[in-house]
Amino acid sequence: MIRALYSAASGMTAQQLNVDNIANNLANANTLGYKMRRAQFQDLMYQDMVTPGASAGSQTVVPTGLQIGLGARTASNEIIFTQGSFSLTDNPLDMVIQGRGFFQIRRPSGELAYTRAGAFHLDRDGNMVTSDGDPLEPQITIPPGAGGVTIATDGTVSFLQQGQTAAQLAGQIQLADFQNPAGLNSVGRNLYLPTDASGQATVGNPGGQEGLGSLLQGYTEQSNVSVVEEFVNLILAQRAYEANSKVVKAADEMYQQINNLTR
Repeated sequence: MIRALYSAASGMTAQQLNVDNIANNLANANTLGYKMRRAQFQDLMYQDMVTPGASAGSQTVVPTGLQIGLGARTASNEIIFTQGSFSLTDNPLDMVIQGRGFFQIRRPSGELAYTRAGAFHLDRDGNMVTSDGDPLEPQITIPPGAGGVTIATDGTVSFLQQGQTAAQLAGQIQLADFQNPAGLNSVGRNLYLPTDASGQATVGNPGGQEGLGSLLQGYTEQSNVSVVEEFVNLILAQRAYEANSKVVKAADEMYQQINNLTR
């Protein structure tokens, strides 16, 4: 019964973390470029009463054994990089990556971060920046008074100057990709940082031979969170938590009966 108490307690802890993960997904249901996380669980070690395959006689072995599990734990919450839906905007600097890849963002510390959120603006110097003011890498600058900004599917940015009919090149947007994007480190503000698990970034032009997705101007990528699916997961987590709490109660009642035997 001691095992039952601690196993059920570990299950309650795991489901609490599961609910925390679901709450974060729902909180970011309208966050641009957000990618949902899915909690994954593992069983803990087992106490062997009878080891499977142990000798049962001179020529026979135990077919199944007797092993008592000691609970569960939350092993990880993997980032699911499925494509979110597209939303039309009135901002010509907004972009969607159709397929694999990340925008490169230069942080104030000088390090590169990566994002799927393609909502960009111009700062006072005409540089394309995020809503936090961090510039896009490579830097793209639109001169004052320029109009008709066009972003091609391959990342080529061009604009028109007043009184001119020929478009001028502002720069080339490049995307980064990772061998294991689920291994990226989420640091908030829609940004990811590379880790040893994700591997180093592979940089190339959108729609190129590196397998990078193409760009679509005038759209933003919405969160890939399914609110309906998250509510279903929430109900399942609640029921699992409730079931584990009933095990704790049952084990406690069994202890109570044993204590009453001595009276």
